[in-house]
Amino acid sequence: MADVPDISVVVPVYGSDSTLAPLYKRVAAAISGIPAGFELIFVDDCGPGNPWAIISKMAQNDPRVTGLKLSRNYGQHNAIMAGINLARGRWVVIMDCDLQDRPEEITRLWAKAQEGHDIVVGRRVKRQDSFFKRLSSKFFHEVIKYINNQKNDPAQATFGIYSRRVIDKIKLSSETPKIFPLLMQRTGFPVKSIDVEHCWRAEGKSSYTLKRKIFLAMNVIAFYSDKPLNIWVRLKIFAAVAAFSSGLWIFVHSFLFGCQSVDWTKIISISFILSGAVILGMGILEIYIKRIFNQLKKKSPSIVADRTQTT
Repeated sequence: MADVPDISVVVPVYGSDSTLAPLYKRVAAAISGIPAGFELIFVDDCGPGNPWAIISKMAQNDPRVTGLKLSRNYGQHNAIMAGINLARGRWVVIMDCDLQDRPEEITRLWAKAQEGHDIVVGRRVKRQDSFFKRLSSKFFHEVIKYINNQKNDPAQATFGIYSRRVIDKIKLSSETPKIFPLLMQRTGFPVKSIDVEHCWRAEGKSSYTLKRKIFLAMNVIAFYSDKPLNIWVRLKIFAAVAAFSSGLWIFVHSFLFGCQSVDWTKIISISFILSGAVILGMGILEIYIKRIFNQLKKKSPSIVADRTQTT
């Protein structure tokens, strides 16, 4: 059995072919100064370009490199989970493939973790991203804050180092969809952060558009929280009170005071309120029914189509 590495570096790959070789060299150079044994796991999430050819060649030349090729694009967090499931290291580093996360920061993350921290994440003090990406990221972090009812720092990302016991807890989670930051927070281990340098994207552009972040946030809320149901209950109570009050108003004016004219606009308005509450509630229930359906299917979050062979 091969020796267990000290560090497993998991890198989801999407649309950054030209950064893969420099990333490999910089990771190897950075970790050589710790010193610690490592493995580097690239997960090809079937984006643009031909990263699999590059990953396969690196794996042939260096047994520390392993590649996984997913059958289709499953998204960043499912790619991370595929890499985590393969990682053997005592510590696991998660980082992006576009070199915005500097491999040289791994040594600082490692040093801080050795002080007794199970989770150490990089805090990007000066984000080198467009305004809209920063805005969408802040929106997503606000959603996580809403779900967990705890302070959440939008400057933090998935770039960090995680102990084996944290990773094992995350792997045991049955929650879907697999959103790594949420799964990490659900383990309950304290999170330590250090300030890291954030770089401009070396190639291409992020696939996380504002529209995609909003869609992801909606799924996260539905699959990780029952708060929408609680909001719907309050809305139904409000609609019921409004309908009862309107009915009581019509009864008093029509029968007790002999007023024969009825303000139909109020009746129509209340009908719209009740109909809107019912339609909204049906939409929320549809989302939760879909959640139950997916859980019962036990659908795999990703399928590995190919894997590099270590020589």
